[in-house]
Amino acid sequence: MGQTEVAIVGSGFAGLCMGIKLREAGIEDFVILEKAGELGGTWRDNTYPGCACDIPSYLYSFSFEQNPHWTRMFAPWDEILDYLKHCADKYGITSKIRYGAEVTEAEFDEATGRWTITINGTETLDARAFVAGVGSLHEPKYPDLPGLDTFTGTTFHSAQWDHEHDLTDRRVAVIGTGASAIQFVPQIAKQAAQLDVYQRTAPWITPKPDRVIGPRERALHERFPAGQRTIRNVIYWGLEARGLGFAASPKLMKGLELQARRHLRKQIKDPVLRAKLTPDYQIGCKRILISNDYYPALVRDHVDLVTTPITRVTPTGVLTADGVERPCDTIVLGTGFQVSGNLTRMRILGRDGIDLAESWKRNGIGAHLGITVAGYPNLFLLVGPNTVLGHSSMVFMIEAQVRYVLQAIRLLQRRGASYVEVREDAQQRFVDGVQGELGDTVWQSGCSSWYLDAQGRNSTIWPEFTMSYWRRTRRLDPTDFVLVN
Repeated sequence: MGQTEVAIVGSGFAGLCMGIKLREAGIEDFVILEKAGELGGTWRDNTYPGCACDIPSYLYSFSFEQNPHWTRMFAPWDEILDYLKHCADKYGITSKIRYGAEVTEAEFDEATGRWTITINGTETLDARAFVAGVGSLHEPKYPDLPGLDTFTGTTFHSAQWDHEHDLTDRRVAVIGTGASAIQFVPQIAKQAAQLDVYQRTAPWITPKPDRVIGPRERALHERFPAGQRTIRNVIYWGLEARGLGFAASPKLMKGLELQARRHLRKQIKDPVLRAKLTPDYQIGCKRILISNDYYPALVRDHVDLVTTPITRVTPTGVLTADGVERPCDTIVLGTGFQVSGNLTRMRILGRDGIDLAESWKRNGIGAHLGITVAGYPNLFLLVGPNTVLGHSSMVFMIEAQVRYVLQAIRLLQRRGASYVEVREDAQQRFVDGVQGELGDTVWQSGCSSWYLDAQGRNSTIWPEFTMSYWRRTRRLDPTDFVLVN
């Protein structure tokens, strides 16, 4: 059995940030466990045509490591992946990553105050602290469609894009119209002979303020980083202001709704198609998408938007409730990710051997500040429950969480404690407060979204400004915790 002070799961933004900050704090005894053969998380797995960030590049990066080399305001996936590799190399944590190491179980031993982590089902690793930075946008969600397994053509999920399968002159069916689909549909529409896009719910779409960042501008960013930081700050506060409509009052979303409706009217002239593309729910209840080329792709002669519910997939096509079967030779699933419960795909056994998945199923998903869970000492979650954003950059939240986790680890070391565990009452106050605040927001306005867990409870979204989360995690309050020697 190997041994380490801190075991980190995942090598995306969260895991890498944790590793970087541990090194900066002088803590060298840690390992990053990565199930794949390369770092990058979401940006390693999602390589579909048109894949890019939907948060401006300036803000979608670590505050301590600006990137003057972005070529667009909204960076494509490969540039983000290169950025993450650069950060790992620059901060000396590449050697700390262990690839092909999938964590299948982690069990806390109260007698020793340590976690026994099982890797690939057989090997074990002993760790004082266990940090789960597994992310939420990497585990594909497959639709429960009758007959999907009988389809004789090629089927793949957008997060597992089959780049060997040439879509040129093919009849393609795209199922789903979420954040991934609106990026890849315009790209594959250029290749396919026929493209049928199956929409269950129309998304709200606003214009994408994207542009090229030219060589001269990039050179200025490299020479004058303060200028780039100013742009970053302007973007940050602009998104925080937009958060007013999400967090304060749904009425404040009216301006954004009008912008989205104008965008739709401008790009879709056909009133019948426009009606199909007009959402029937409060804007912001589901994730607001940004695109300049999705609507134009749908008006191409060989592209059809299908809103009739799918009855089943046949061996050669897709049958809808109106009795029409549309033939296709390729099905692309743009059906999103398994977000709710993403942390519980590995068995996490806390005190008394209680499985976190079972505990959350019984009591509801929740964690203090989305980071620590009562009954699970020395366990720290990054991008945990109720810390995902609907309006700004998750990298900002990750940095706040990493700073908080680092304080907890230092507290352990300073007190010479065996383990630290959040008090149940502190956790419950936080969870109750968040759920109470969610009640008056757009996210609770009646639509079904991936923000909701199996019980219909919003265990995903942070309902306030990111600055308020930064303030609440800035200093760990020792009275919220029990330290055991």
